[in-house]
Amino acid sequence: MEDTDWIAVNGAPSGTLGCHLARRLVQIGVKDVFSVPGDFNLTLLDHLIAEPELNNVGCCNELNAGYAADGYARARGVGACVVTFTVGGLSVLNAIAGAYSENLPVICIVGGPNSNDYGTNRILHHTIGLPDFTQEFRCFQTVTCYQAVVNNLEDAHEQIDTALSTALKESKPVYISISCNLPGIPHPTFAREPVPFFLVPKVSNQLGLEAAVEATADFLNKAVKPVIVGGPKLRVAKAQQALVELADASRYPIAVMPAGKGLVPEHHPHFIGTYWGAVSTSFCGEIVESSDAYLFAGPIFNDYSSVGYSLLIKKEKAVIVEPNRVTIGNGPSFGWVFMADFLSALAKKLKKNETAMENYRRIYVPPGVPLRREEHEPLRVNVLFKHIQGMLDGDSAVIAETGDSWFNCQKLRLPENCGYEFQMQYGSIGWSVGATLGYAQGAKDKRVIACIGDGSFQVTAQDVSTMIRCGQRTIIFLINNGGYTIEVEIHDGPYNVIKNWDYTGLVKAIHNGEGKCWTAKVRTEDELTEAIEAATGAHKDSLCFIEVFVHKDDTSKELLEWGSRVSAANSRPPNPQ
Repeated sequence: MEDTDWIAVNGAPSGTLGCHLARRLVQIGVKDVFSVPGDFNLTLLDHLIAEPELNNVGCCNELNAGYAADGYARARGVGACVVTFTVGGLSVLNAIAGAYSENLPVICIVGGPNSNDYGTNRILHHTIGLPDFTQEFRCFQTVTCYQAVVNNLEDAHEQIDTALSTALKESKPVYISISCNLPGIPHPTFAREPVPFFLVPKVSNQLGLEAAVEATADFLNKAVKPVIVGGPKLRVAKAQQALVELADASRYPIAVMPAGKGLVPEHHPHFIGTYWGAVSTSFCGEIVESSDAYLFAGPIFNDYSSVGYSLLIKKEKAVIVEPNRVTIGNGPSFGWVFMADFLSALAKKLKKNETAMENYRRIYVPPGVPLRREEHEPLRVNVLFKHIQGMLDGDSAVIAETGDSWFNCQKLRLPENCGYEFQMQYGSIGWSVGATLGYAQGAKDKRVIACIGDGSFQVTAQDVSTMIRCGQRTIIFLINNGGYTIEVEIHDGPYNVIKNWDYTGLVKAIHNGEGKCWTAKVRTEDELTEAIEAATGAHKDSLCFIEVFVHKDDTSKELLEWGSRVSAANSRPPNPQ
């Protein structure tokens, strides 16, 4: 191979650490990196933007860059962000923690100190004033599955490849710190185009798999009215299709846990809705909780998903399928059995049983429609979501912000191939703005519909600017009800009331005549209908920001129930000592 074959587009040798990292990111599926420049990462950014297949998306702050990488990982399977040392790293930390909680492989790259400064007694800027460069590293240890500090070229190749492969294998974020003076230096380990990236597939222990399938089939085939419930870990296990195979073969009803919405096809003939305890879809909770056997595939049972620990589920009736383990009732438990392998094999062993499905059909009553409105009546939330339901198709995706949007969006019936994302485990308000930016950048074939409360929007609003800059076509429904409604229903107080903004005025100022952006204020159903027609018609190629005014106490009935139960769980008195 000629030396000239190793020349990057900017004329620098491609046999450098920076070019190697750029190529590796492209190879694992990253086409866009979300960044905030700082003096420690500028040289690295030069090498990343020199890679023709890698696009740099500059964000307004590090928190949103991290949220964008989270959203991008949901759309494409992996995401990446680039920030500067400590001031950038500690700002992005919250977003990386959220990605960890949601099992998303996000590559967090930090431009670190000059390699000559390690091991010295020097005090650097962007630190807390101590000659210790490990503060940021130590913070990331608890929210990433691997940490690489690259401050010499000898092992840089190995550290980078190990970090990337660990992120993909564990489906968790990783931290890579790269000394600011290293990205442009050639080294023999980077002399050639990197070998194409490849991960050895995980294979179940065959004996364990056979034993788990036999025991589970015996357990479920004895049941009278078994059901299947899909959970959020279906994504990390890559077992969505295997779950459908199981439902097709067994004819059991199939429900989804709230954080798993979007991972189970809602057009499936045996889909019965969201299982969320006391706030389940009508008739779904009754069918699941009255069953004599239930298979949970990839569940997370926390205080939010269990509605303050109030689920009427009995362990002895449950088969719990984790990404790499199966537990039947109170035992036995089978390790190194992977979910997709297990569900596909189980599908071949189960007898068809439609008893629970027939029970569901007997008791099911179609959902009602919102009451007919009076003329000029202020818009109600249930009317808003009736219209959002009508906007959904296979070319759209819904992003639901933490808050009452969780409950209202949960009730949307998703058409085939319609995307759906929210952050239930971590529940960080403001997540959706950055996540919408990242998801839309990663899924350009879909039009994103984001439902964001006013309180959450105030946390991260500025990256609407980046959406416009990237030419995104997202429709944002900003629900203006004057405060943190979800927190009001858990525990009310004056701190839940926020300063009202002119939200459309803010977005117009951000737009500033550059790019395509359209805004509207909506107070009635007629105004909403007109705004949706404009957003999907004349302004279909623009970012559309629709501010919807609703009453501060206009909430879903599910939030009222859920809030009181979570409040009760939060306020339990201390156990006696």
